[in-house]
Amino acid sequence: MTTPPATPRARRVAVPRALAARDDLADAHYASAFALPVPRAGALTAEQWARTVFEGAPAPLRRFLVLGWTLGLGLRLGPRTSPRHVLGWAVSDAADHSLTLTAGSPLVAAHNVVAVEDARVLWATFVRFDRPAGRPLWALAAPIHHRTVPRLLRRAVRDAASAGETTRGDGRLS
Repeated sequence: MTTPPATPRARRVAVPRALAARDDLADAHYASAFALPVPRAGALTAEQWARTVFEGAPAPLRRFLVLGWTLGLGLRLGPRTSPRHVLGWAVSDAADHSLTLTAGSPLVAAHNVVAVEDARVLWATFVRFDRPAGRPLWALAAPIHHRTVPRLLRRAVRDAASAGETTRGDGRLS
């Protein structure tokens, strides 16, 4: 019996200055970024990565995410079947190598940015607190976010590899 190939781990990294300086993200009170090494990550567009990460997750996990976003953070999500949304998050800016997803509530405005480079996928999250209650609300959500995003990224690589999307013999994207 062969052991399944090792999937690289997503690690927390510094938020790239170029992202943090963007007009739509510069006023965020919270920012974090996770990077996952993926050989030839650019074989998929940023939108394909975002869809694989969120929409490719198992149904129970997708329900957990949507409930956390809507009931926990109060985010107003769009139609999950719309091509202009990724699991309800509005696509506010898109290019082949970068995608910005946006959702908001009366308390917070949130952005997820997916940036695809040659050998890694970067997932950055920015949250602005629009009301004082947004800060403690995000303080409760942040630990879940820090555990979930790396796992979602790792699962996306594993799922893309098992689907045969541009993979190497060791099961990683290549």
